[in-house]
Amino acid sequence: MAEVNNVPWLTLLGWGEGGTQGLTAASRAALESAQVVFGARRHLRLLPPLNAEVIEWPVPFADGIPQLLNQRGRRVVMLVSNDPFWFGAGTTLAQHLSASEWLAMPAPSTFSLAASRLGWPVEHCTCLGLHAKPLTRIRPYLHAGRRLLVLVREGEAVAELAALVTSVGFGDTQLTLLESLGGDNERIRHCRVDTVLPDDIAHPVAVALEVAGKGPALPLTPGLPDHFFDHDGQITKQTIRAITLAALAPMPGEQLWDIGTGSGSVAIEWLLAHPDNQAVGFEQNAERAARARSNAKSLGVDWLEVQEGHAPEVLNDTPLPDAVFIGGGLSQALLDDLWQRLPKGVRIVANAVTLESEALLAHWHQQAGGELLRLELANAAPIGTRRGWKASYPIVQWRGVR
Repeated sequence: MAEVNNVPWLTLLGWGEGGTQGLTAASRAALESAQVVFGARRHLRLLPPLNAEVIEWPVPFADGIPQLLNQRGRRVVMLVSNDPFWFGAGTTLAQHLSASEWLAMPAPSTFSLAASRLGWPVEHCTCLGLHAKPLTRIRPYLHAGRRLLVLVREGEAVAELAALVTSVGFGDTQLTLLESLGGDNERIRHCRVDTVLPDDIAHPVAVALEVAGKGPALPLTPGLPDHFFDHDGQITKQTIRAITLAALAPMPGEQLWDIGTGSGSVAIEWLLAHPDNQAVGFEQNAERAARARSNAKSLGVDWLEVQEGHAPEVLNDTPLPDAVFIGGGLSQALLDDLWQRLPKGVRIVANAVTLESEALLAHWHQQAGGELLRLELANAAPIGTRRGWKASYPIVQWRGVR
């Protein structure tokens, strides 16, 4: 039975460090009428006496979901930190429930509380939930002058985050420690990220960063300078990469296949275009595959998936993409396979540098249509005491839609 008298059986109750002090009348009524209350240990310690069965939520979080679902038919309250749907547990729980089964009663989020303590406009802050994510995901947001509000798991993670920010050249950043916001033990302290941090940072903790320093920020336009990527020469160079990304035209939430990913530069920039984007790189060289993963992590897009193997065989059992880039391993067999495998509307971009691959794309253009471009670049270089143009190998690029 999913409902009791057509009322949702589960209430996701926003719960802060102040316990019942900050509850609305409706939230208080839901708690007092509950037959079962779930919550983490730190939430349950703030509960008043109740006529309800109280169950501590286990670690890891996923282990508690079956216990919760077994309570269908009873009036259940799940205590969730602050706003259940802003980097909160509500997002995970809702995936296991129909919309009619639950009701959310949010409390002010940690971000809102932090901003109100600092006098920062939330709409001008970048809010990141890194309490369960790699801290390197902060990297794209490190721009001098930016304000970041970040959730972290505990004091040790604060030190790791400060070291990371310092290591990439933003050691002048001002850091604010915000501990137990909204509770009796609330504490706010200020320091620089490159100083020794206190050794008594209490959980739960958020940090506020006013980014400062001369570290290299990641540009917002396609075509990162090549020095941001570790590579062995197998990389789509900056200018060609910018043109390639423009042709691939990433849009929010889309998936890319990067065939012959090399250093991973194209796939990484695809992911940097929007945090909801996904990408899979395919690389037959194990060393390059490892390098692509490392580059993705250092640039804050650790969710890049890199599969090792030879295309098209390695493409099997991979979710179909919205766009495909062929940077290596171009062959007639690969093009034919993609044309059969991919659904209508998928964008495809292929780059070629050898005469043989140029001829292949010229033939493919005649057969499949699309656009065929020849991209020639030259840089000014010394010729004795003067200067002249030093040409790079021309790139032939085919762009098409399946």
